[in-house]
Amino acid sequence: ITLKKQDDYVLFQVKDQGYGISPEHQQRVFERFYRVDKGRLDGGTGLGLAIVKHIVLKYDGKIDLKSSLSKGTTITITLKP
Repeated sequence: ITLKKQDDYVLFQVKDQGYGISPEHQQRVFERFYRVDKGRLDGGTGLGLAIVKHIVLKYDGKIDLKSSLSKGTTITITLKP
């Protein structure tokens, strides 16, 4: 997790080194109740990223996801301070 100021913006970044998210799922992860791994028995309702996106957009921010299979995922939130 990193937080930094860049130009006139604040960037909040969450990065992992997990499995990554395949391209066909990347845009859908921000939809309510969407889960990439529907076979998981524990945890997750598919609401977390949808809620985050709603809040970020409410504050005129931007949220980006970059992911590569077997390399991990980075989510970047950009806001005006």
